[in-house]
Amino acid sequence: MTHPPGVPRHVLPLLVLAQFMGTSPWFAVNAVMPDLQRELGWPTSAVGTLTSALQFGFILGTLVFALLAIADRFAPRRVFLVCALAGAACTVGAWWMVRDFTALLGWRFATGFFLAGIYPVGMKIAAQWYTRGLGAALGLLIGALVLGSASAHALRALSGALPWPTLMLGVAALAAAGGVLLFFGTGDPPDAQARVTTLQWRALATLWTDARVRSSVLGYFGHMWELYTMWVLVPLVLATRLQGTALSWAAFFVLGAGVIGCAGGGWWAQRWGSARVAGTQLAISGLCCLAAPWAIGAPAGLFFLWLVLWGITVSGDSPQFSTLTARNAPPQAVGSVLTLTNSIGFAISIVSILLFVSLAERVPLGQLLPWLALGPALGLWALRPLWKEESGARRA
Repeated sequence: MTHPPGVPRHVLPLLVLAQFMGTSPWFAVNAVMPDLQRELGWPTSAVGTLTSALQFGFILGTLVFALLAIADRFAPRRVFLVCALAGAACTVGAWWMVRDFTALLGWRFATGFFLAGIYPVGMKIAAQWYTRGLGAALGLLIGALVLGSASAHALRALSGALPWPTLMLGVAALAAAGGVLLFFGTGDPPDAQARVTTLQWRALATLWTDARVRSSVLGYFGHMWELYTMWVLVPLVLATRLQGTALSWAAFFVLGAGVIGCAGGGWWAQRWGSARVAGTQLAISGLCCLAAPWAIGAPAGLFFLWLVLWGITVSGDSPQFSTLTARNAPPQAVGSVLTLTNSIGFAISIVSILLFVSLAERVPLGQLLPWLALGPALGLWALRPLWKEESGARRA
């Protein structure tokens, strides 16, 4: 990306690294679940229950942070630091009480709550620094989150070499270090928007009242219908060909390929516009959903090519949706608008996950996966005004 004038070159690398480190508790317990299931006799469904607990915590956290305008009323770096330390403490608590499943659910719920002060707040900080080139900056930032989420599968593949307590405590230390790194390694941009002192109800309403914000937000919601459900179902798809460590590594590479879509999409957005890049990737991922009946039974090379292409595009549109929302939201409430958008988007993802995982028990994957394309189809329909606006600006 072209480096914006006036922005120190160390800001973006530190922000990306801190985001990766700060969100690492997201996948801590999932990575060690096979060991815990063997040691404690937990059923296979335990991982889904724990994942849902964290997701519900994140939804509640983002809702509270948005309604109270936390990221806009207080210094975002301080919010990031406090939440990173709290997330690390919750991960230590999960390690300490891991044998009590009810307590573990509580710790994972609390972890999700504090992640609401890391992922959306990191985007707010990026939007403060990168008034120009935001699409490229968020491409790298969300790419770090995608890689972190995919790393659960890599850690699972390595779990035989590392005992689970070491992994959990290491993730806690990583999260705390991420908060400290961002707080002390960066400062506030010289022209940062003044912090607000009141709640931003009218600004939050722009999700529905402002045509531009509504367009990007509804596109994001369509993207969220597909994204996390695809991530959850990828191991089931790979299990038709692989098992054990090979399956874990393949899942890591398929989901981690989203980094290419995020970073590459950010680069292309500087040339073609965020709406066009987001729409193109959303369309390709939707076509990958529709191709599932054929691709699942295709030769190995085409099968893995299909999954990697899907992995690249299912994540790659996310930074551009966030860029569009950040650009069009009221400047004094960018953090709150992004946070509320995340809250609703993750609520949609839970509905989709629960529905498709339940159906996967009795419907063949080849028949089920095409229905994920409903999200991209609705997202593309919602994105049309911004696509036309960008196309018209380029012709002018």
